[in-house]
Amino acid sequence: MSAPTQATEPRSITLGAVALDCPEPYRLAGFYGSLLGWKIQEGDKPDDDWVTLVNPDGGTDICFQRDPEYKPSTWPSRERQQMLHLDFHIPDLLAERERVLALGATLLDDKPERFHVYADPDGHPFCLCS
Repeated sequence: MSAPTQATEPRSITLGAVALDCPEPYRLAGFYGSLLGWKIQEGDKPDDDWVTLVNPDGGTDICFQRDPEYKPSTWPSRERQQMLHLDFHIPDLLAERERVLALGATLLDDKPERFHVYADPDGHPFCLCS
């Protein structure tokens, strides 16, 4: 099998959403909505199996899919690997720390100078990057 090549002509395909498995989609969408200042899609309800957090800038949405057997990553251990993580760019790492922790995140690593690693309430790692 040959290695993929980079596209040289424009494509009509775009990234519409990133989806995270979780036990309670509406609750986790609320966490990220508070973090980002985004709104849950109108009509989505707390008992829905799929909830969309709408990107107000028209870019990629973040969706949450119910998985009753979801198990969180054990990062940095590789026992249960992370399959994906989200990076959010912010102006000041330390200024956001208390707010993010108050929303329900857990600090995993604050040693890097330009980013800190957190886990959301369901254990998905994400980074705040300056």
